[in-house]
Amino acid sequence: MIVQLNNVSKSYPEGDHNSKREIFNNINLSIDTGQSVSVVGSSGCGKSTLLNIIGTLDSPDSGEVKVCGQDVSKLKDQDLSVLRAEKIGFVFQSHHLLPQITVIENVTLPNLAASSRIDHNDCKNRALHLLESVGMADHAEKMPSEISGGEMQRVAVVRSMINSPELILADEPTGALDRSRGEELITLLLRLCDEQNTTLILVTHDAKTASCMERNLGFHGTDIVDV
Repeated sequence: MIVQLNNVSKSYPEGDHNSKREIFNNINLSIDTGQSVSVVGSSGCGKSTLLNIIGTLDSPDSGEVKVCGQDVSKLKDQDLSVLRAEKIGFVFQSHHLLPQITVIENVTLPNLAASSRIDHNDCKNRALHLLESVGMADHAEKMPSEISGGEMQRVAVVRSMINSPELILADEPTGALDRSRGEELITLLLRLCDEQNTTLILVTHDAKTASCMERNLGFHGTDIVDV
């Protein structure tokens, strides 16, 4: 079990008079190691909030969240940063590549945040291997501005894998791509996760993308269910 949520609730302030909008209400969720899971639903239903709580970027109002075997509520900020750096890879709708450094420097960047850093040369070799596996090795020394949007998103996927994470969290990773490029990216992401037995949780509004995953989750009111 790589992710376990027990009676997790989350709400946000809304309007005046201290009113709140409830996002989740006592949800329970377990995700097995190596599973590929989609989270689907309408805009604003809580998909990204769920991903952020699992990724320790946000905290629930109540309930227990366990990620990679650790109760995240008991971890200090520094320990949470190490957990994110070493155990979790993130892919967002925007690639978030730093424009002032090369492709390979962007890929190796997460290694700087890991407490058990890979040796620089080993990290560079791993980055080159991953870039080669997605057809991007020839672009390693280019700047992000010199490659296409689809290529930048492939680099973002490779960057998420550099520290051999146990869990990849992808929030609408194909949202800025056309259908063809989006399908290529999902195929690539699933292949890399399968090769490394990495769990994938992917937020999407696209039914075809969701159908590529082993398991589909959706929101039913303030609860989350298999769909």
